[in-house]
Amino acid sequence: MKKYLLNKYTICFFCIAFLLTLLYISINYTKIDLFNNFRLYAAKQEESSTSTKEEATGEEMVELLARLINGEARGEPYEGQVAVGAVILNRVKSPKFPNTIPGVIYQEGQFSCIKDGQFNVPIDENSTVYKAAQEAMNGADPTNGALYFYNPSKTSSKWLFSLETTTTIGKHRFALGE
Repeated sequence: MKKYLLNKYTICFFCIAFLLTLLYISINYTKIDLFNNFRLYAAKQEESSTSTKEEATGEEMVELLARLINGEARGEPYEGQVAVGAVILNRVKSPKFPNTIPGVIYQEGQFSCIKDGQFNVPIDENSTVYKAAQEAMNGADPTNGALYFYNPSKTSSKWLFSLETTTTIGKHRFALGE
């Protein structure tokens, strides 16, 4: 009789452990997105590369930049969209930030659209974000070298407000670093 109870409890234990594992996975991994491979790519490139030339070209990088622009500057004037893209590329060039586009975009806590899922919102077919991303990739920088942008009505960061503003375009202020 004891042998039967032990097996019954053992089976129950493994069933409960399995269900708890499924619950953990469903809670913690529901926001896996199509661009998760870029996160891995960014981490790998940060460890092994000091050059940005190869990483900052190609259709995949324009797509990433366009998605970031769509998430952060959708509805902003075209010049503001180019400016957001330029900030990403200015960060790639700065020693203060990762040296790849994916590294900058996926850097922890930098862009609200990554956290709130706006990065994955489908891009409207009439949107100008692809054109803005390509223009930024071609060197356009209406920010005069800004490393930061923010919407003053959506942030309470005293640190951001303390930065020197280079320009304001639409609802965004663009600022140099310290």
